[in-house]
Amino acid sequence: MVEIDRNILVLGVGNILFTDEGVGVRLVERLQAEYDFSENVTLMDGGTLGTRLMDPIMACKYLVVVDAVLGDGAPGSIYRLTGDDLRKSLAFKNSLHQTDLVDTLIYCDILGNRPEAVIVGIEPHDYKTMAVDLSDTIQARMPDLMAAVLAEVAKAGGSCTLKMKE
Repeated sequence: MVEIDRNILVLGVGNILFTDEGVGVRLVERLQAEYDFSENVTLMDGGTLGTRLMDPIMACKYLVVVDAVLGDGAPGSIYRLTGDDLRKSLAFKNSLHQTDLVDTLIYCDILGNRPEAVIVGIEPHDYKTMAVDLSDTIQARMPDLMAAVLAEVAKAGGSCTLKMKE
């Protein structure tokens, strides 16, 4: 049975300047625009902040990270990663001054509060070209990626409703 009052953090990470590397941030932006979430759910643009994300990560009980993931699948393949599989995440790799997500979670563990974590990721089509728009391949898969993230939120005890269009 899932606790209804657990704090759930949906963290979109990546560098929006490198095409599909910014998919996590872009997905969180879409979720914020299209849904209202229960009080126990926080959505956050984590960008490439690295260890500066420790405070919000340590404050939650369940962490859902949305990121571009190199999993050797076809571009647009969606992954659910936990445990050792977290190392496949591209999080923070394009920043020369930040540690990656796995190191950040290790630091949280050392300090005594590492939340249960899952990465919902997607195989990028292009993460090297400097452009702020997602590739057509990833753009077409956004509804499926969004559904996977919303399923994780629901599994953790969160809920959401579609915002009314004006």
